[in-house]
Amino acid sequence: MTIAVTGASGHLGRLALTSLATHAHLSPPIALARDPAKLGDQGVAVRRFDYDRPDDLPTSLAGIETLILISSSEVGKRIAQHRAVIAAAKAAGVARVIYTSLLHADASPLSLAQEHLATEADLAASGLRFTILRNGWYSENYAGSIQAALHHGALVGSAADGRISSAARADYAEALAVVAAAGDHDGKTYELAGDQAWRMTDLAAEISRHAGRDIPYRNLPESDYATVLISAGLPAELAHAVAGWDAGAAQDALFDESGQLSSLIGHPTTPLLVTVAQAVQHG
Repeated sequence: MTIAVTGASGHLGRLALTSLATHAHLSPPIALARDPAKLGDQGVAVRRFDYDRPDDLPTSLAGIETLILISSSEVGKRIAQHRAVIAAAKAAGVARVIYTSLLHADASPLSLAQEHLATEADLAASGLRFTILRNGWYSENYAGSIQAALHHGALVGSAADGRISSAARADYAEALAVVAAAGDHDGKTYELAGDQAWRMTDLAAEISRHAGRDIPYRNLPESDYATVLISAGLPAELAHAVAGWDAGAAQDALFDESGQLSSLIGHPTTPLLVTVAQAVQHG
């Protein structure tokens, strides 16, 4: 079985390549990236794959049986980009697509959900075999907030008392490899999230424990949090989006207790405290 991974130079893509390599019965995966030079250290075959050059995509997918479509990082352009990949997969004779969507995309208040739902619908209409992995939040998403909290003495956000079932990127990458390596996941949609839900006050307590001093969580109105993010250097559009996602988390948009991720990978997901420890250490 020949497996290819889009977005292979990104954080999740690199981890997916590593996880796929642990499945001895699989052929070495093929990495697909806009800039192949970024994958010179991976030791895998790399093909150029630019979402915005749709005419070139079928050639890059020649001989691929299973395509892991990691959602594009360009929010606002995802529908067109993913649609081009699906069309190229059909043209190239790809048999199966595994797509990374968003946790509870069909009910999520997050602005990210609509693009993911559109791609899910495109896959369902494509005639291709497919599996949807609706990923929850990555614990690593909070690394920057942890560093800022250590610097400023407080953790800020707009997630209020919402429950967040995050997991490490490596857990989600492992799930991708497990599904790609087996043939019994066609037509299934998995809601993937961490085993242990936590609140921002829990994150603040864990940061405090590592720092040896009290670092409280301060909940802010969404607009105020966006202002903080802009002052920290985020572009205004992205800052307002991040603040909106945090406000969505306050509605439990990032909460799930189904245990489907740990069930797929065969072990508990990585606890938040591991991510906090790594972030503090690298700070």
